[in-house]
Amino acid sequence: MPELTGIQLWWLSLAIAAVVVVVVVVLLSLIIRAANNIDRHAKEIWEVGKKIAANTVSIWMLEQTNAVAAEILSTAKSIAEGAGAINAKLDGLARSLGQRGGSP
Repeated sequence: MPELTGIQLWWLSLAIAAVVVVVVVVLLSLIIRAANNIDRHAKEIWEVGKKIAANTVSIWMLEQTNAVAAEILSTAKSIAEGAGAINAKLDGLARSLGQRGGSP
C-alpha cells in the first residue's frame, strides 16, 4: 500500500466526512418525513375523534328521552280516551235531540 501524503490524507478525510454528512442528511430527511406523516395521521385521528365525540355527546340522554316519550304517549292515550268519551256523549246527545224532533 502506498504512503499517503498529507494533502492526500486531507482529501481522503474530506471525502469520508462528505459521505458521512450525506448519509446523515439522508437519514435526517427520512426521520423528518416519518415525523410529518405521524403528525398528519395524528391530526386526522384527532379530527375524527372530535367528530365522533360531537355525534355521540347526547347518547346518554336517550334513556331520559325514552321516559319522556313514554309519558307523552300515556298522556296522548288518555286524551284520546277523553275525546272518545266526549264524542260518545255528543253522539248520544244528538240522538236524543233527534228523537225529540228538535231541529238544529
